[in-house]
Order: sequence, then C-alpha cells, then structure tokens
Amino acid sequence: MLDFGIIDAHHHLCDFSRSYPWLQGPAEPFRYHGDDRPLRRDYLIEDYLADAREFTVAGSVHIENGAEDPFWEAEWIQNVHDGGGLPSVHVAKASLADPGVLPRLERLAAIPSIRGIRDILNWHPDHRYTHTSRPDLITDPGWLAGFAHLPSLGLSFDLQIFPDQLDQAAHLAANHPDTTIILDHAAMPIHRDPASLRNWRAGMEKLAKQPNVVTKISALGTNDHSWTTASIRPIILETIEVFGPSRTMFGSNFPVDSLYSSFTALYTAFDDITADMTDGERGDLFAETARKIYRIGLSGLPT
Repeated sequence: MLDFGIIDAHHHLCDFSRSYPWLQGPAEPFRYHGDDRPLRRDYLIEDYLADAREFTVAGSVHIENGAEDPFWEAEWIQNVHDGGGLPSVHVAKASLADPGVLPRLERLAAIPSIRGIRDILNWHPDHRYTHTSRPDLITDPGWLAGFAHLPSLGLSFDLQIFPDQLDQAAHLAANHPDTTIILDHAAMPIHRDPASLRNWRAGMEKLAKQPNVVTKISALGTNDHSWTTASIRPIILETIEVFGPSRTMFGSNFPVDSLYSSFTALYTAFDDITADMTDGERGDLFAETARKIYRIGLSGLPT
C-alpha cells in the first residue's frame, strides 16, 4: 500500500437531483463504458472518500461530469471544496464552438477552484463510441476561436480523444503553444490488437513532442472492463515511457471506473506496476505532476 499522499488527477461527483443527460434516458443499448445504471445516483464527496479510504488523498481534480448546467456544477463543486478542501480544483464544461462562449469562459474562470475546461472531442464511426457528430471539430475555425481564449483566462484544456485523433491533437498543440493541454485517459486505446496499439503508440509519441502537453493514465477499465494488472501494465508503462513521469499523472475516473473495480484494486495496480521506479518518479506520477499542472497547493488547497 502507498505510504504517501496521492492527488487523484481525474474523478467526478454527481448530485442526481440535477440533470446529467448522459445518465438519463434508456440504458440500453449500452455504450462503450457498459451498463451505467449503477451510476444513476448521487455520488458525493463522502462517497468518493469512502471508496478511497485506504489511501491518503492529499488533493483531487474534479472533472466535469456532463451536468446539463455547467455553471451550476462549477458553483456546486466550489461549495463542496469550500466545505472541506476536496475536490482541490475543478475542470469545467464549455462548448468551445459556441460563438458566445467567451463570456461563459470568463464567468467560469472567475470561480476560484476552476483551472481548466473540457469539451469532449471523441469521435468514432461507431455510434456506441462517439461523443460528437463530426470528426473534424478539433480543426473547425469556430471551435479554434473558442479554444484560443483559454490562455488569456489562465485556463488549461482537458483533451479527451481516441487514438485516431492524436495527429489532429498534435497539430492543435503545436499551433497553440501557450495553452496547457492535458490528454485525458492516455488517449483511450479502445482496441488492444497489436496494430491498434502500434497506431496508439505512434500517435502518443507525436503528441508528446509538444512540450505544452501532459497526460493522465485513467479510465483504463472503461476500455477494458475485465482488466487485470497484467492487461493494463503495457498501457501504463508505455505511456510513462513516452511522456515521462513529470508529464504523466494517475487518476481514478471514479465513479465511472467503479463499474469495473474498486478504488483500492486500481491504485494497488498503479503501485505494483511502478514499484521499480524511483521515489521521485513515483512522486510525480501519483501527486506532483497533478499538483504542478493543476496548480494545487501542497495541502491539497488551491494556491
């Protein structure tokens, strides 16, 4: 068991008295994350801490959970933070292609715990996988105009894509060097055959050449519902090899990944897989990269 505090770089909370469109409506046919009916309930900070109880959570990054009203969600997370220090910071939702996005971004940036924006870009020809209706949103002039506002507001961008979109992501990062981009879920390698993994690795290497990009190892169970330490080991070690520990961080993706394992099993796997690394490297992976990138104080409180 880890003997130092972790900063969970990616988790969610849910107040199910509010609207979360992705968790409403018919559950079947199931999407790629599987049967989400167990998630259709409140998941509050007390629930998260109960799941993480075997670890010292020194800080955490709350990622928008698809609430219909992103301003309500951002203010709710700020209030939860004010009540106990966790989540430490929040990444809010915004549709960057919206022509009126600037005042929305300004309003979000004024909330003290907010560090960045997520606008999910996953596109896939299979409707069970895709989050957007078009494959080229990341190159759309209107979307790019919204994206260009982020650095002046002190906002980073959480980039959620699939491996086939990594080339587009590399161009985005190269053309916007002043924007910190956090690649969510190690680009979600949804197919694990050798050819697909070679394609994923090549795309990761291309993106990692851009110094303004870091990545998170998270949501591995979302793409491997019956994962084992052995099955996720290559993804974890190759991601760290490509980006380096100082540009890589671990996240639980709870409660979504509670569909596939306990928090303890997940972080024990992270611990076991990195056991041969130095204390400094493990410190970066489990806490310091997230602290630095999301500007979290050593106590877990925003600075």
